[in-house]
Amino acid sequence: MVECAGRCACSLSAPDHRLRAMTQEIVLYETVADSISGMISAGTLRPGERVPSVRRLSTQRRVSIATVLRAYEVLENRGLIEARPNAGFYVRHRMAAADEPSISSPPVAPRLVGISALVQEVLDSRRPDVVSFGAACPGPDHMPTAKLQRTISSIARRKPLSLTQYVLPPGNEELRRQIARKSMDFGCTLAARDIIVTHGCMEALNLCVRAVAKPGDTIALESPTYFGFLQILESLQIKALEIPTHPREGISLEALEFALDRSKIAAVIAMPNAQNPLGFTMSDENKKRLVKMLDKRGVPLIEDDVYGDLYYGDDRPLPAKAFDRSGNVMLCSSFTKTVAPGFRLGWVSPGRWHAQVQMAKFINSVGSPELLQLVVADFLASGGYDRQLRHLRRVFRDQVSHISTAIAEHFPAGTRITRPAGGFILWVELPEGCDSEELFRQALRNKISLGPGTLFSATGRYRNCIRMGCAEPWSPRVQQAIVKLGGLAQRQI
Repeated sequence: MVECAGRCACSLSAPDHRLRAMTQEIVLYETVADSISGMISAGTLRPGERVPSVRRLSTQRRVSIATVLRAYEVLENRGLIEARPNAGFYVRHRMAAADEPSISSPPVAPRLVGISALVQEVLDSRRPDVVSFGAACPGPDHMPTAKLQRTISSIARRKPLSLTQYVLPPGNEELRRQIARKSMDFGCTLAARDIIVTHGCMEALNLCVRAVAKPGDTIALESPTYFGFLQILESLQIKALEIPTHPREGISLEALEFALDRSKIAAVIAMPNAQNPLGFTMSDENKKRLVKMLDKRGVPLIEDDVYGDLYYGDDRPLPAKAFDRSGNVMLCSSFTKTVAPGFRLGWVSPGRWHAQVQMAKFINSVGSPELLQLVVADFLASGGYDRQLRHLRRVFRDQVSHISTAIAEHFPAGTRITRPAGGFILWVELPEGCDSEELFRQALRNKISLGPGTLFSATGRYRNCIRMGCAEPWSPRVQQAIVKLGGLAQRQI
């Protein structure tokens, strides 16, 4: 028995040694991670700053490179740092801790829209000397201008006729093929024949509405919603039915189902991914429910996925179109937020309304410039688009974080801020008593623009809310504008 015990002790010695080594390694990289975490908490390392390189920290702490990499992995999982391609690790910007806005509660009756005067007032505020939080359009600083210039020159030399020609609907075949290939990244299996090229996403949405609704009809949409949708309905004399919408979960499917069962609704317009202005991304389960609910009733879904590529998470969120099996979803998008706003190049996959939308495109604008379509097709095929998206996602996430933090610090107590899952837009709910239209006009006198909340409702709601575009790069000028806005809002209380 003594001999047996001796043999058992010997047999366990090797595993015990390995276990101790593993325990020591865990303690070591967690110690390194905790040390860096403490420096971030203390403000020694600030958001956006680079943390020590792997090799440098390995030398400083006298630990292996593998240990540092494990420590940085722990910090990434905690959401404290992020890896940037070919640039190292950086302290991650985090959203402000302010409360989120509450779920909306719009009136239950549809009504005609009348917001064009206010829209024009906001559009007129876009001037070079104005700090623009009212626009939802990225500036030139983040666009691949040099690459596009080279591509334009190359294509113009090889295909000089593209300078003077336009392409009839459905558009350039190579661009449509590249878009179809890209659709595999977000769960769709589109073919080039399924796609129609348009003048931006707005024309795509307009064509879809024209294909499925007529004056006097009712279209349901999220509340608050993008004012461009409301303008389309206003121009066509179509009624808007606003549906309660949660700032993180999206449109209330229960409220929508109630409305569908009690009203004649011609279509639903929605932005399931990085919605404008709330920034939410619906869960896949809710997207499936939405598609099934509408398909069952024969009500088309007009889906705006213009911000879908600008997600903050690990994976590109699926559009509702990915769950469409009957052609009931009309998917609209563009390259205006990601490549070149000035190109005004968008696209639509209109499902079973393809013929109607294609004819409407011809009637509305005949065709689209061939050169610009060839340029974007080349950009997609060369991998430039994917690189551009990686850059934009990091930039916009950081800018949204900067601005949300500044709002939480400088706006009145009780201010609520959304936590977008993508894009570059914040929805800010100010305390009761604040008037966003008056704030807009006061701010403009101080060379600051914003989007008053009433712009995003057919019923004049959200008077104490504002939409803040975060596309302008963070700078002392932007920071000072936030401080000024906070002071103006405080005076209204």
